[in-house]
Amino acid sequence: MKRVIWLVLDSFGVGGDERAEEFGDKDADTLGHIAERYPLVLPSMTSLGLQELYKTIHSKAFQCKEELDPLSDSFYGASKEVSDAKDTLSGHWEMAGVPMDVAMTYFPDSHPTFPLEMIDEIIAKSDIGGILGDRHASGLEIIETLGEEHIASGKPIFYTSTDSVLQIAAHEEHFGLQRLYKLCEVSREVCNRYGVGRVIARPFIGENTSSFTRSKNRKDYSMRPSGKSVLELALEQDREVIAIGKIDDIFAGYGISKKILAYKLDGLMDATLEQMDTITRDGIIMTNFVDFDMEWGHRRDVEGYARGLEYFDSRMPEVIERMRDGDMLLLTADHGCDPTFPGNSHTRELVPVFGMLKGSQIGNIGIRDGFADMAQSVAEHLGLDVDIVFGKSFSHRS
Repeated sequence: MKRVIWLVLDSFGVGGDERAEEFGDKDADTLGHIAERYPLVLPSMTSLGLQELYKTIHSKAFQCKEELDPLSDSFYGASKEVSDAKDTLSGHWEMAGVPMDVAMTYFPDSHPTFPLEMIDEIIAKSDIGGILGDRHASGLEIIETLGEEHIASGKPIFYTSTDSVLQIAAHEEHFGLQRLYKLCEVSREVCNRYGVGRVIARPFIGENTSSFTRSKNRKDYSMRPSGKSVLELALEQDREVIAIGKIDDIFAGYGISKKILAYKLDGLMDATLEQMDTITRDGIIMTNFVDFDMEWGHRRDVEGYARGLEYFDSRMPEVIERMRDGDMLLLTADHGCDPTFPGNSHTRELVPVFGMLKGSQIGNIGIRDGFADMAQSVAEHLGLDVDIVFGKSFSHRS
């Protein structure tokens, strides 16, 4: 049985993107800047080549208090993004073999930010009577500022970020969780005509500003990928494709045979291990570890990000122990989110591409010219009949 264990550390950039200045992210380096403030203990990830890939990019090591030499069957490198973006959809779609080739809409940093005709249509097709917000904001700030008014008025909170996204915050009980989901479904239909990448339901709980907190019942409503991903090809060719966390939402359910809801690093890792123990045929287990982005990157919590990386690393031996001969373990990211940078946006960076091909020797795969090299490598590993060219495989056995 051939398996791919594909772990996405959401926002774990490693610096060095040659286009970073175009995006206002010159010198961004999520890993390097975290390690400068909190030297890291990452023996598992360094045993898979994390330190070596960082040296390939920067000609120096990141600060690390405990590390190991790469395993003989590890591979390590990094990748540039081809898509003209730095967001969740573009990163995941491209690594799955579908570089973003549709023009997504990004809303101006103004108040109001959304087109009036778009909002009017959403209001007309729902029962909300109006909206609050209509601006760029962070998720915590917007509910702290408008949460009490939302409860009093019954109007949902609409906001956005530098991503192509419409986020809708509403109280789980006073507004209703299912009502929020229905509103997001209506909004997704409308937003399809405006090129909006994602509509995100952002439910929260609590009774006043001091107690408001976002709940775990977030739900993403994404555009359909503009082409056929390696996930769809695998499913069509009778491979299992298990999506853990928000992977199913990111791909709008296309190419997924089984979706697993899980939350926080421990829950996501537990779910990954369980699926490794129970998968019965060739296939892909793909997990997005969203906390790095949502909890620590966007909130510019450097210490939280550092401790999160160390916790993730401490669980990696459980993954490595479950690897069988011929399995591929692939760790990567979709973009950066340097917590030392001003603001709360993603950062345009190279992403790491590292892991192991159990029983094979690959070593340093260099800096790849596109995330789609991951898709081609996965397709080759699973023996898929591929009729479109994703990229160049790095998984050739020696």
